Amino acid sequence: METNYKQKILPIENKMIDEFIDHLWLEDGLSKNTLDSYRSDLKNFSSWLNENKKCHLINVSQSEIQQYLSYKFPLSKARSISRTLATLRRLFRFFLREKKINIDPTLQIQTPKIPRSLPKSLSEEEVESLLESPDIKKNSGLRDRAMLELLYACGLRVSELVNILLTEVNVNDGIVRVTGKGNKTRLVPMGEEALEWMQKYLKEARNTILNNKPSKFFFVTHRGGAMARQTFWHLIKRYTVIANINKPISPHVLRHAFATHLINHGADLRVVQMLLGHSDISTTQIYTHVARERLKKLHKSHHPRG
Repeated sequence: METNYKQKILPIENKMIDEFIDHLWLEDGLSKNTLDSYRSDLKNFSSWLNENKKCHLINVSQSEIQQYLSYKFPLSKARSISRTLATLRRLFRFFLREKKINIDPTLQIQTPKIPRSLPKSLSEEEVESLLESPDIKKNSGLRDRAMLELLYACGLRVSELVNILLTEVNVNDGIVRVTGKGNKTRLVPMGEEALEWMQKYLKEARNTILNNKPSKFFFVTHRGGAMARQTFWHLIKRYTVIANINKPISPHVLRHAFATHLINHGADLRVVQMLLGHSDISTTQIYTHVARERLKKLHKSHHPRG
């Protein structure tokens, strides 16, 4: 466990750190927890310098910063080290601006690479259970079933789902026009199953929910507007319980399931990128890692030498 040096700070350095934290609060309006994290990182670094290098924040060198990061390496995760370095970068930029130093000692230090965590997903059986959870005898349940089906069939972001307009759904061609990040639009096929539920909702439930009032949104509430993202998030949580899925789920998990299941069934990465609306294929490549992990588990479970 990492040594805590907080009790070994020189008063002058304490003052410098306090001035920097005040500056962050005024400039960025950061939360108390974030500011406390900055303060903790800097006090630990300052104390380590005082005890091990007999130097102070104001005259630290690149070499000493690298030695500190090396000291932390076996004791901390890459994310923690990366955060410490980011904190030091901001501190020395502040010192430069205040003319306390002439050279930023962090300029030539590279940030450690943080391994990307695999996105949470659902099995195909779990997705089926979730999709079947709404009570389709109710108008709201029919709407929710159509929303879940479309979310999974098209891999939409929740903000894209709730803001789909009536004019953006083409039930004849089975295509939905989606407006994603940066107001970029893409055409996504709905698939037969989702299309059937969309038509059923449109024919049997939408006007009743609206009480025959007009609305430009495809998925509506009794007030006539679009459903709030937070409301749909709570619906997902409720249907997770009904489906007996014992893992944390958000709307984004269905987007991950969409991409993972496509890759598992042999879809081309470029196609998945286009369907998800990713501007950079490197963002989509994480799903190939998910597929590889699944194959490893299958091999381990079923191969005699797994």
